[in-house]
Amino acid sequence: MNRRAAGPTIIGIALAFLLCLLVVPMLVVGGTAMLFAGGDGSSCGSTGAAAVQPTASTVAANSIPANYLHWFQFVGLQYNVPWTVLAGIGKVESDDGQTSLPGVTSGSNAFGAAGPMQIGIRGASGDAWATYATVEDGNPPASVYDPADAIAAAAKYLVAHGVQQNVPQAIFAYNHADWYVQEVLSWASTYASGGYTISEVTPNGDGTADDSVLSSTTCKEDSELASFVAPNAIVASAVTYAEDQLGKPYLWGGTGPAAFDCSGLVMMAYESAGVTIPRTSQQQWKLLPHVPASKVLPGDLVFFAGGDGSVKAPGHVGLVVGKNTMIEAYAPGTPIRVSAFGTPQSAPGDAAVVGYARPWSNANSNT
Repeated sequence: MNRRAAGPTIIGIALAFLLCLLVVPMLVVGGTAMLFAGGDGSSCGSTGAAAVQPTASTVAANSIPANYLHWFQFVGLQYNVPWTVLAGIGKVESDDGQTSLPGVTSGSNAFGAAGPMQIGIRGASGDAWATYATVEDGNPPASVYDPADAIAAAAKYLVAHGVQQNVPQAIFAYNHADWYVQEVLSWASTYASGGYTISEVTPNGDGTADDSVLSSTTCKEDSELASFVAPNAIVASAVTYAEDQLGKPYLWGGTGPAAFDCSGLVMMAYESAGVTIPRTSQQQWKLLPHVPASKVLPGDLVFFAGGDGSVKAPGHVGLVVGKNTMIEAYAPGTPIRVSAFGTPQSAPGDAAVVGYARPWSNANSNT
């Protein structure tokens, strides 16, 4: 939404740009279109209709000014936008209003952006404020310098630019720079915290489990799995690894150990079990053996089109742990979690399944 000349130092920009060059080949991996965590507290599933905002991490609670944290969370819930994405923008744009750069508390910068969220009010930045100005805190008139009003306007801008379908695309629309998208998503992951656990797995070793084995996965409250049966030791090891990552942040292009994206999570889960699979969801779908829905087992990968993929090149992937249940790295601002797939109650993007693939079929060939 702005074209700031001031902000990161030239060295910082160069380093960020270099990082983007390293990450760009991985940007085709899945999850970028998935947005909301959710769950009704009574099953292992996640729903988009009852979106749950991420819990604030210790870093967020200790570093974001209290009034900003309140409005990030309040506005995020109001507009169904992950509050951590709004907080990431606030951090990068103005350090949540704490920077002394021009235009943050009065006037505008050289490109016509103003306020703590650096919204365009004139010049090269355009006049987005005229379109998205909002009296959020009940104190008219709307002010681009008021944190509540500015955060609400930023949320409306992101919604208008498709954040509910493609998070990075909406952030890029806000400020046309790849390094900017990466930095906002990095802060979004830093600010999110979560906590999901599942029980130890019990391999049955026969590798012939079918729907009855899928159904043997049982659920407790708060999206926990009370029991799980794996068809073999490889799957047991992969799922145990994924289980250990629950609650960690999503990171675009991440392969751990601190954060993951969707395909990075399943790749590293199987690597921990001694099975090498491709890096991206598109390559995984293309190269791994496909499995019909009637033969799906725990440990199989489930694929979704996603906003950055298609049926032929899926953009999102999860690790099946039960009937319509998977572990997934969903999206920026949402911790790695257990969630439902293939049901009307599934979160946006997780309802329509492209198909399934079986990594452990390649255990001997080490694809």
